[in-house]
Amino acid sequence: MRGLLIVLVVLAIALIVGDRVAVGMAQNEIARQIAADYKLPEQPKVTIGGIPFLTQALDGTYADIGIRIGDWSDPDISVRDLDVKLTNVSAPLDDVINKRTEKLTAETATATARVPYDTVQRYAPAGVESISYSPEGLRVSGTFTVAGIPVPATVFVTVALADNGIVVTPTSIQPAAGGPTLSLAALSESLTFTIPLEKLPLGARLTSLEPAADGLHVTAVAHTVRFSDLS
Repeated sequence: MRGLLIVLVVLAIALIVGDRVAVGMAQNEIARQIAADYKLPEQPKVTIGGIPFLTQALDGTYADIGIRIGDWSDPDISVRDLDVKLTNVSAPLDDVINKRTEKLTAETATATARVPYDTVQRYAPAGVESISYSPEGLRVSGTFTVAGIPVPATVFVTVALADNGIVVTPTSIQPAAGGPTLSLAALSESLTFTIPLEKLPLGARLTSLEPAADGLHVTAVAHTVRFSDLS
């Protein structure tokens, strides 16, 4: 009996080691392919959820796959702390082995990222010197021209999602100490601008936006993601 128990323990350890080796290889291959597709400077960290992995691989379905990309850029904008979670992934083993992507799909892809305020400032109009977070709202400080006269002031703004990205809109003005009072109408048009972040990798489009001390935290979601359609 004791000998049988030892054999079963050894077999169990072998299966666990084999499963972990297999999942490591799969995670590395996914990371390599994503880095190549999106021309990333480094491979992302990929985590395939669920144990055992081999059962999922044989079945061709995975409950969730996490992808930590970190910094990501496209021709228009850069973001940081980019994480993507794929759920209900269908990847038939034969297609994966032969690198055929036609049948590889994910039910949903949820991406989260952070847009730093120095990135936001790149799209702000002339005169903006800093953008920062406060409990009263985002503060835009600078020197703004009104009727040909440069006037220092702090403008509080809101951010909202739009079809073409994130729209920044002035809501109130705090004049500099001893400076003239400015009307919101005088600066509203010139200080309304758009950050061109329409979507994140895997075709995920923005669904939520939250200002924080370290930047704008955004979430984007895509449904029925087909890997063969990705570029």
